[in-house]
Amino acid sequence: MRVCILGYGLSSLALAQALVNKKIYVDILFQNKVAKINRTRTLGISKSNVEYFNKNIINIDDIQWKLNKIEIFSDNLKNESLINFENNSKYLFSIIKNFKLLGKLEKNLFKNKFFHIMNSRIKSNIYNNYNLIINTDYNNILTKKYFYKKILKTYNSSAYTAIIKHEKMLNNTATQIFTKKGPVAFLPISNQETSVVFSIHNSQNKKIKNFYQLIQNYNLKYKIKKINNFETFDLKGLSLRSYYHENILAFGDLLHKVHPLAGQGFNMTIRDIINLIKIIDNRINLGLPLDKSINFDFEKKLKHKNFIFSSGIDLIHEFFNFERKSNNTFLGRSIQVIGKNQKINKLFTKVADEGLIY
Repeated sequence: MRVCILGYGLSSLALAQALVNKKIYVDILFQNKVAKINRTRTLGISKSNVEYFNKNIINIDDIQWKLNKIEIFSDNLKNESLINFENNSKYLFSIIKNFKLLGKLEKNLFKNKFFHIMNSRIKSNIYNNYNLIINTDYNNILTKKYFYKKILKTYNSSAYTAIIKHEKMLNNTATQIFTKKGPVAFLPISNQETSVVFSIHNSQNKKIKNFYQLIQNYNLKYKIKKINNFETFDLKGLSLRSYYHENILAFGDLLHKVHPLAGQGFNMTIRDIINLIKIIDNRINLGLPLDKSINFDFEKKLKHKNFIFSSGIDLIHEFFNFERKSNNTFLGRSIQVIGKNQKINKLFTKVADEGLIY
């Protein structure tokens, strides 16, 4: 059995590794590989997804930094936390540098006999050469032809990412602050380094004269030694209206993209991998070929759940965007009351860890 994956990135390589672990031959075809790797970008991976990754894709214990607490604040309530998620005995989330995970996957895949990679222009008739094609590429001819219908969400914001180096400390708590300019997250990656992601509303961009000073203004606990050069990119959300065309399945960020405030983008992709592998396993166990029926089952099982989950993240964004524009503490106080309810807090933690129950 041979599967073709179009595009080169974390989603395509993680899926390729999961497939070759099943002794399925995988060809990756790509037209453009990112020339410069962004070394300031990080991803959060939930505990259940880390466990799946370690068991079924590749062990990432050596590159992850575990967090056992998440604190959420708002400008309107100053230094009072809105809600906390905490587990002292177990970790909740792990933070990983993008380039380290990419490098680990590359190193492992390139020596695997079931894996082959080609830098090649994608042709419109490629679907004739494979039983199953998984497309993660925004710009190839198949995307433009079959996957252009989507629900777009413009956040009117830009994300700024940087790594801060600071004095050594116990650093296992992530902090998110919903500021008047947009949400900023401090995500620990070691006892001496922390990743910063600041999603700044476009209406505030012109008012920012010194991004580094802005980080300092919202820094609650770090004695900063150095802030690396920051990177920036526009924030947009999307959900494809159709997950597949014949034997071609859209995947990764091509399939869905959400606001980074909840750290759920790559987690959604991992959950998609989990479910796709389950469907493929079932086909193999029944002695059936890998064909377009897999795509039908994948869309039927996940499309509505992914849409509901994405919409929930958009709702959180809109709620705090409204709170950002207000000058009263009513909304913040309401969240504090809800967050103190242990059952609701555990439910939020479970959904963040596992998504909607699959």
